[in-house]
Amino acid sequence: MSDFANFVKPQQTDEPEAELVQAASECLDRFTAFFNKCDVNGMDSELHFPHAMLSGSERLDWAHVGQHPADFFDNLRTSGWHHTRYEAKEPVLICKDKVHFVVTYSRRNNSDDVLTMHKNLWIVTRISGKWGISLRSY
Repeated sequence: MSDFANFVKPQQTDEPEAELVQAASECLDRFTAFFNKCDVNGMDSELHFPHAMLSGSERLDWAHVGQHPADFFDNLRTSGWHHTRYEAKEPVLICKDKVHFVVTYSRRNNSDDVLTMHKNLWIVTRISGKWGISLRSY
């Protein structure tokens, strides 16, 4: 029981919350810049593995890099997608090595018209000094 109590105990840090949020947010920005370049290797560099995704009650776990489907961006372009833009990144839980964001982003066409809007929970963690996305919930 004491191990679980330590596991759920709030982490203390001397780092200002604003600095933690900025570092974690920059990870999200890099991920989306790679996404907009259709660079799956770059995207993977901003993820921590194992990487988890939730969609409804289903969970998808990627144990290692290179899990994006080969036709992912081809299928996305078929929908008219040209780029993705953050509309908001709201930090809702901040601690020493983790920031939970409610991320709102739009997928847009070549004319910058909104095709779809998405609101998700993404969790960015710092492991061995590197910030990376550990979990995305869609």
